[in-house]
Amino acid sequence: MTPTTATSTWNIDPAHSAAEFKVKHMMISNVRGKFSGISGVLHRFEADHTQSTLEVSIDASTVNTQDAQRDGHLKSPDFLHVEKFPAMTFKSTRIEKKGDGFSVTGDLTIHGVTKPVVLTVEEVSEPAKDPWGNTRIGLTATAKINRKDFGLTWNTTLEAGGVLVGEEVTITLDVELIKAAQ
Repeated sequence: MTPTTATSTWNIDPAHSAAEFKVKHMMISNVRGKFSGISGVLHRFEADHTQSTLEVSIDASTVNTQDAQRDGHLKSPDFLHVEKFPAMTFKSTRIEKKGDGFSVTGDLTIHGVTKPVVLTVEEVSEPAKDPWGNTRIGLTATAKINRKDFGLTWNTTLEAGGVLVGEEVTITLDVELIKAAQ
């Protein structure tokens, strides 16, 4: 008889989690933005975290770059087309231990296009009790993607040469999760 592997379910706390991005603007500086509508679940295998699974969903309409006109453009069909594609999703397919962190390979869907992406999980906190009796963990993960791989091809050429929006996008997830009742 094989012993049962202990698993636990952890839900993303949207009030304490964010998905952020940065991309080159005019080839001279970075523009940063944030999505606040993040949800998801981690099914954690306690004996071997590499057997865990992670699913994340981000409400694309919550994009905030601190410029209403730019946010409107990002929500338009030129970029995220939030009316047609309201969510961006990530579903893990493989988790590997890498030093003190993890490498999480999964399927990222943006703008209706799904591509494999590797998230580098740089830190995972130890479980801690909050003042209300919940057990929480936090993690930070990063990835770099080419936005054109996901059909986000809009751009304009600058008079002095180059383009308005860079292709490489750096994604950072800062996530806090709450352990679900067993």
